[in-house]
Amino acid sequence: MISRVLEPEVMDDPEQAVAYAKADFEEENQGFVDRFREYNPDMTEGHVLDLGCGPGDIPIRLVCALPRCRVTGVDASPPMIRLAKEAVRKAGLTDRITLRCERFQNLVLPEPADAAISNSLLHHLHNPLQFWYWLKKLVKPGSVVLVMDLLRPESPESAQAIVDQYAKGEPAILRRDFYHSLLAAFTEDEVAAQLAELNLSRLLIDVPDDRHWVVGGRIY
Repeated sequence: MISRVLEPEVMDDPEQAVAYAKADFEEENQGFVDRFREYNPDMTEGHVLDLGCGPGDIPIRLVCALPRCRVTGVDASPPMIRLAKEAVRKAGLTDRITLRCERFQNLVLPEPADAAISNSLLHHLHNPLQFWYWLKKLVKPGSVVLVMDLLRPESPESAQAIVDQYAKGEPAILRRDFYHSLLAAFTEDEVAAQLAELNLSRLLIDVPDDRHWVVGGRIY
């Protein structure tokens, strides 16, 4: 197994952000929202926190699926937040989705959220324990959380094969970022160790395909 190769914590290049926003993540993002609803079938209203909301596609899908919920999306990348604000405006959801450009480590909420989600943030972080600590701190006890991220392959060659399979035809900048993100990602065992260190072992880890892991459940 290759060692983790760190990448920048914040995607602050506008060209990178645009390439990511234009990429076809419909299957992954809708699947993520569907999985959240499966984990939390009783949630029909309330406040959902999205850490690392990117260009806003998942918050939009979530509030469309749960019309009485509202979402606060947080991302430290100004280009991502600009794209997210435009997408939310076009969707007519500015009254239900709040977007904040700041690091989650500095985030202060009026009260803890009723649930939290995060997709593809953890691999950017140099210290992943900060993420789990703040995730736990920012939600009410007993809240459902759902986190998905990339799974680090066994070799650079395996990472390149995944890029070639799933990002064929995408712009070179997106393919490059995908490759680097795979190398920066965590293994299932590393994620399990992080959860154990933060006393979050009640959360369940699943590996649904060859490039993602998912952690979900109630957080106490």
